[in-house]
Amino acid sequence: MFAIVKILISAIIIGVITEFSRRYPQQGGIIAALPIVSLLSILWLYTQGEQMDKIGKFAIGVVWGLPGTVVMLLIIGIALKHSIHLLASFGLGIAGWLIFYFVQDLIVKHMNSL
Repeated sequence: MFAIVKILISAIIIGVITEFSRRYPQQGGIIAALPIVSLLSILWLYTQGEQMDKIGKFAIGVVWGLPGTVVMLLIIGIALKHSIHLLASFGLGIAGWLIFYFVQDLIVKHMNSL
């Protein structure tokens, strides 16, 4: 039952942001960039009784994902600006995210081995 409540609340929030973005694209983008999904995930983990250290690790994991997400969104934005089809733009963005993630992982592992 709780899973259904989480899904409904999350879907309503995403729907409201999407509708707002249709009318006000730039402001909608700013709202969508807010860490709403991260905050909801932390809230759901907390209400389900997860330990604080596990929630803290989740939050740090989100931070590690931010640079790759920025790269992905930049690639998608540039691709769409150059009239590349939406799905192709997504593909390019996700590919860029994956490449960035693996490079980031290699750099972090290298730095940890020093």
